[in-house]
Amino acid sequence: MIKPFRIDVPQADLDDLTDRLSRTRWPNEVLDAGWDYGFPLTRLKELVEHWRTGYDWRAHETTLNELAHFTTEIDGQNIHFVHVRSPKPDALALILTHGWPGSFLEFLDVIEPLSRDFHLVIPSIPGFGFSGPTHERGWDVVRVARAWAELMRRLGYERYGAHGGDFGSGISMALGAVAPERVVGVHVNYLPTRPDPETDVALSATDEARLDKIRHLMANRPPYQALQATTPQTIGYALTDSPVGQLAWIAERFAHWTDPRSPVDDERILTDVSLYWLTATAASSARLSRETPRGGAPCPVPVGVAVFAYDITQSVRPLAERLYDIRHWSEFERGGHFAAMEVPTLLADDVRDFFLAHVG
Repeated sequence: MIKPFRIDVPQADLDDLTDRLSRTRWPNEVLDAGWDYGFPLTRLKELVEHWRTGYDWRAHETTLNELAHFTTEIDGQNIHFVHVRSPKPDALALILTHGWPGSFLEFLDVIEPLSRDFHLVIPSIPGFGFSGPTHERGWDVVRVARAWAELMRRLGYERYGAHGGDFGSGISMALGAVAPERVVGVHVNYLPTRPDPETDVALSATDEARLDKIRHLMANRPPYQALQATTPQTIGYALTDSPVGQLAWIAERFAHWTDPRSPVDDERILTDVSLYWLTATAASSARLSRETPRGGAPCPVPVGVAVFAYDITQSVRPLAERLYDIRHWSEFERGGHFAAMEVPTLLADDVRDFFLAHVG
């Protein structure tokens, strides 16, 4: 059963958040620390003060409730999603999947341009946001993809496309494998291409530079990733008990993964962090990193790729083409990991071009 859903956070939860923020116990910081030791104290205090005294969750809640929200239960798990129908009755449907530390909020700025030509389904991954925490093992990208296939079936979509970034990329690729007879194509704006010593494909100097960056990341696994992939429950205690800890954990990723020319504004960051905090999904969202094995999922359907210059890594096309049926490839000089929030027009246009011009 699909049920309408309305966001209505209890006032007691908002009051508790304000109280916790007012009682923050701050660590010290060495002089001239900058980013050398982690999130700078001065910048974090600035964000916390705005969250406590200037940020208005209710105003954002009201705006979000202008969208059509729904929930349904699939495979024993609550699933929250936004459903936006195009004015074109016969439009192709697209399912848009966020990643970590994002949420369905990532796609707010692409809803209007994409819904002109597509019906849109924007779910919250199990363990994230209003889908709520998961309660059992096994919620990896493939299981999420199976849930998405069932969701689209319940909504009556016989043919549809998929788009995603970060974990949403892996889920979208897995959806192409789970339901190849339904998925007409997959568009992603994040596609890791690991070095392959067995390949004899000729690579350009740009490709080699990209591989060097990937090798560096593989050899120096980011601390947040190591913790979430190994002990998500342990870090979950700290993030679920301290709103400032949750803010620093997520805001650091927005600081490091965005194009300096297109930063995500503080209001959007605080809304995203508030969503994690108010739904107590820090630990359950982190579990996706532990449950999902490293490496790309197979995808037998046509694939479109958008590469943004300031993303964590940039895909290497010759390696990607050995694994996927690449029908569309775009390179952008602007934009980072959160493309839908940073450069929504560029991303929406690329998604539209792929699905209207390169897949049937």
